[in-house]
Amino acid sequence: MTFKRNTALAERHVALGAELEEWNDMGMAWEYDQDVNDEHRAVRNAAGLFDVSGLKKVHILGPDALAVADHMITRDMSKISCGRSVYAIILDENGGFTDDCIMFNLAPNHIMMVHGSGTAMTQLQKSAEGKNVQVQFDDDLHDLSFQGPKSVEVLKDHTPIDLEALKYFHQQSTTLFGRDCIISRTGFSGERGYEVFAKSDDAVIIWDSILEHGRPAGVLPCTFNCIDAIRVEAALLFYPFDMNESNTPWEVGLGFAVSKDKQGDYRGKQACMDSMGKEKIKVCGIIADSDSAVDAEAELFQDDRKVGKVTAPNFSPVLNQSIALVQIEPALAEPGIQVEVRGGGTSCTATTTSLPFYNPSKSNREQT
Repeated sequence: MTFKRNTALAERHVALGAELEEWNDMGMAWEYDQDVNDEHRAVRNAAGLFDVSGLKKVHILGPDALAVADHMITRDMSKISCGRSVYAIILDENGGFTDDCIMFNLAPNHIMMVHGSGTAMTQLQKSAEGKNVQVQFDDDLHDLSFQGPKSVEVLKDHTPIDLEALKYFHQQSTTLFGRDCIISRTGFSGERGYEVFAKSDDAVIIWDSILEHGRPAGVLPCTFNCIDAIRVEAALLFYPFDMNESNTPWEVGLGFAVSKDKQGDYRGKQACMDSMGKEKIKVCGIIADSDSAVDAEAELFQDDRKVGKVTAPNFSPVLNQSIALVQIEPALAEPGIQVEVRGGGTSCTATTTSLPFYNPSKSNREQT
């Protein structure tokens, strides 16, 4: 199969048994010749290494770079100094959720946006019109995500920076295993972890070196199927499955990512603020009475009345529970409420619960 975008690690993935499947126009590894539950446990107990280069990396360069980035997102980018990053929401003109991203303030007049499969690039081009900026899509820059409690132990002796001191949502240009890169303390796992941004040739060397030095500690290469499992435990939402243009930030529990005192304008600002307190659904979790994952898009009922739907299910080998992220009527988005799950493959009872399901460090993105 041919793809519009290609990872430099394709041969490594194929050697591990993957048949690359498209995500965001790039062939990604969804499954290796190993148990995905072993990958899952590695992330929770040691560390897992992911190739997430399918994320799109875009440089915003020039005197208006900060202003353009600020106009795109609901966070106040003026408060994000060089060396820091921020998780951010991108809205459409109606205040609906159209993508999310991490904005990295790399240097004066240099912002890097990393986003998934939504319309961030389209929104960026709108915000950049008439501004003194250049927008450069960078597909040679790869993104390796190394997540787990032993990640710092494996990496710290192979980079000159004080990795243990690198704060959450901070990044630094450096070397790792002698190769140029940016190390960022970010990830999509709910664990302490790092993203390593490196050019294609360097990314291959870094990938091999992390696995070589990490295997004695229990490190495993991990797949997109593993990402989808661990992110449910950590209640990390994934566009467009858990939220889309029909949802506001308040409905999906991302109100913390809206800077309510932001003075500058951003796309959809008035509509977004006007929608606060008018939520039609809310996101919460359920623990299902099942020995397997319930169906994605399964419907939720109470007293034979439809009250919501499942957006992201998973059977957690760590928690030994069938869990799921759901959209549900606001009045029912409280822990301890009984509902019925009705899906094409699995139907059962379930109980609502607070999020996240798993959060060992008791930390979250609100601290940024």
